[in-house]
Amino acid sequence: MHHSNREDARHVKDIFTQIADRYDLMNRIMTGGQDIRWRKMLLDQVCLEPGDHLLDIGTGTGDIARLAVEKHDNAICVGSDFTVEMMKVGRHSASGRRVHWVETDALALPFPDGIFDAVTSGFLVRNVVDLPSSLCEQYRVLRPGGRFVCLDTTRPSSIWLRPLIDFHMHTIIPAMGKLISGHWDAYAYLAGSTESFLTAEVLAQKLRDAGFQRVGFQHLMFRTVALHWGVK
Repeated sequence: MHHSNREDARHVKDIFTQIADRYDLMNRIMTGGQDIRWRKMLLDQVCLEPGDHLLDIGTGTGDIARLAVEKHDNAICVGSDFTVEMMKVGRHSASGRRVHWVETDALALPFPDGIFDAVTSGFLVRNVVDLPSSLCEQYRVLRPGGRFVCLDTTRPSSIWLRPLIDFHMHTIIPAMGKLISGHWDAYAYLAGSTESFLTAEVLAQKLRDAGFQRVGFQHLMFRTVALHWGVK
């Protein structure tokens, strides 16, 4: 059954609203704590300078934005997401109070052209209903020379790993999700969303199609996750 993009977006929003308070804990467990290290790698790749403006899209509880303000005192960090419940969870921490939180749609950012020095996202790409539009919007709000860095699930190109990863995605993760958050369906959806996901090479090409230069990527965690970057 095919849903409209609007229905898909609403479905995703409902899911993240349900699991907001347990989301960070689930990420820790599902990645064996690696997600914290990956976010540090992402920020190292961003190379924030004093006074830089960073936009973190699909910020959720603001993991990336909060880490950015902790590491860079004078960076100005905007965390944007369409799930207010997720942002409310992140806002309560000390670093969360230094982030500027904005409710936005990743396909129509409410910012003028060229105002950010860097745009980041963590596990946003797989949940966006129109990836080319989202990438064009991120490109638009960056200044010339601005940096794009994203961390996301990728489809492993290796055939022998796939059955193992499918089992992990479709059986282990939803079961853990149910155990911790009480919401099997939310994690079954998150697992399913990686099915249609792109290989790192294809995502890199989509970045080039959106206009980014010097595009590169690094595989992580048995090629199931990748860090991608580019420059406007």
